[in-house]
Amino acid sequence: MKKLSVLLAMSVLMALLVVPASAAPAITWTSGWQIQNLDATNTAHISISYYNQDGTKNIADVSDTIPAMSSKTYYPIHANTGFNGSVVVSSDTKVVAIANTLGNSPQYAASTESFSTGASSVKLPLIMRGNAGYYTWFNVQNTGSADASVTVQYIPGSAGSDYTSPAVTIKPGAAATFNQYDMTQLGSPFIGSAVVNATGSTIVATVMQVGETYKNMMGYNGFTGGSSTVNLPLVMSNNSGYYTGFQVQNVGTANTTITIHYGPNLAGTFAPVDETATLNPNEAKTFLQNTGQFATQKYVGSATITASQPIVAICNQVKMTGVVLGTAYNGFDPAAATDKVSAPLIMQANSGYYTGIQVMNVGSSAITVTITYGPNAVGSYVPPMETVTNLQPGASYNSITNGTQKYVGSLTAVASAGGKIVMIVNEIWPAAPGDQFMTYNGFNY
Repeated sequence: MKKLSVLLAMSVLMALLVVPASAAPAITWTSGWQIQNLDATNTAHISISYYNQDGTKNIADVSDTIPAMSSKTYYPIHANTGFNGSVVVSSDTKVVAIANTLGNSPQYAASTESFSTGASSVKLPLIMRGNAGYYTWFNVQNTGSADASVTVQYIPGSAGSDYTSPAVTIKPGAAATFNQYDMTQLGSPFIGSAVVNATGSTIVATVMQVGETYKNMMGYNGFTGGSSTVNLPLVMSNNSGYYTGFQVQNVGTANTTITIHYGPNLAGTFAPVDETATLNPNEAKTFLQNTGQFATQKYVGSATITASQPIVAICNQVKMTGVVLGTAYNGFDPAAATDKVSAPLIMQANSGYYTGIQVMNVGSSAITVTITYGPNAVGSYVPPMETVTNLQPGASYNSITNGTQKYVGSLTAVASAGGKIVMIVNEIWPAAPGDQFMTYNGFNY
């Protein structure tokens, strides 16, 4: 039976510390994930493998089934207490997954997506050390069948020093942790980007941005390629205390000038003007929506970034008043967009959690989008189908499931013929005492 592997660079699962206590804050990490079966008729038969960082398996493989077009949550996970590693999920149908990483729950939280393939080089647009109390750490997972020899090239942007790490060997299926907290070679502060290179096998990577002073966490996945256009479905300024900042990295071989065009404002009449910048190869630059033209204006919309070289981008959403919140998502390559997008985890009235989606039209003509919710894993209520008409190119549609009836399930968004859409999902528990704000990218299929 041919199987599809979904690789979760799960960072740290059930581990006490990422690095020794003398070198990093004492944070206890836990994880959980949701798997969605995208087959419309067939049950998914899956196998879950837990790998320690030395490449051995933590427990025997776990088998399970997921009904057609349904999702299943795994929290707590099956692995032994103290597990620090990675996960590989295999299935006889097409499946996707998201991973939620929690630190000192409910203080820190972030959500990232599964991978179906790896590459020999992975780009990380935002890496930090000592940046107003923020630092990063990331896990690199070997997605191949042979050992991977991995090095990391750190490229300073507005601050820091160039540095390339010694090679680290990662076994098939396993992951290794790279923590910038105690890397004095980078300087302090270090604000820049990184390129992770592997020989002998292919890899993926997941990054966590952790705040010590402002206690929030934002997670994103490394990029295995780039594109001349990147779409960001949700960009904000002065939106009830929320704003965004995005980091754009040139992953090409020559200098390039990038142009940022902002989409229609869903919250007012303010229309941001285009912005431009020039980036060297592998260089990254930050664009904040809490200063300059955005300082006093309310904006809820989207952004399209273009360049002559391939680029990648991530977008951080933050709220720095009251309980500090933070989350991140990956920018989209419109060439990879389709007319269908899935979301493995949608919630309403789920112990305080609910979700919001932002669907962006990345095609060239107006479209209709139909949103259908999957079965409810915790009850009988299913949100009604939504239909969005005349969604213009470059525009976004927002929908929030914050009613009173409990729902834990999934959704699919489908565009009319010829349409191309992308989507992000925000998960939030507003009343939490910590940063319970997470974002993941919808899966095009």
